Amino acid sequence: MTNQMIRVSRYFISLLAFSGVWLLAAKAQQTEPFDEEIRAFKKQDSLSPIPKGAILFTGSSSIRLWKNLQESFSGYQVVNRGFGGSSLPHVIQYANDVIMPYEPKQIFIYCGENDIASDTVDSKMVTERFKTLFRMIRQKLPGTPIVFISIKPSPSRAKYLSVVQQSNQMIKNFLYQQRNAGFVDVYSKMLDTNGKPRPELFGEDQLHMNPQGYAIWKEAIQPYLLKSK
Repeated sequence: MTNQMIRVSRYFISLLAFSGVWLLAAKAQQTEPFDEEIRAFKKQDSLSPIPKGAILFTGSSSIRLWKNLQESFSGYQVVNRGFGGSSLPHVIQYANDVIMPYEPKQIFIYCGENDIASDTVDSKMVTERFKTLFRMIRQKLPGTPIVFISIKPSPSRAKYLSVVQQSNQMIKNFLYQQRNAGFVDVYSKMLDTNGKPRPELFGEDQLHMNPQGYAIWKEAIQPYLLKSK
């Protein structure tokens, strides 16, 4: 092998080595969806630990944006662990971060709307995803009551309402067969007399709720909250 060939070989070896290091570095910089929000939860917990036995709310942005959740249920100790834009697979993925460590005495879940809006998920798939999450929680926290907040009728997603209704009914039927489980119907309470979504309950995007919408949720959820012993 000539000196020139040796130099060329060394060049390509160096190039391959550099490419490998670059790929590893790039991979290390990649983050999973919502990693930043999960890290923020953990930092918050390290600064102000949450006592075991609180009532936990988790799910997508309708929970995350409930800024006055503790004020809404002032007689209870509640924890908000909603993370915006999440679907049921995300809640399953992060259940060991946003649910299990708190050992809550009760869990409220709002999720599934973003699954449906993806245009790739039908009511059966949403229900199966929820069942997976339900059973995962049951395995780790067998005695903890689990309550599902029905998927709401968002005006901006009106084309999905039939799938939303089917999903709500299927999840409701499943929960009625379980112990220590409940289903809160906010869907029907957010419709007008013609069965249409009430736009006045939502913000400008007609997706996220305003205080009027959350007032309906508060009233619907209140009877399901476990009282302190």
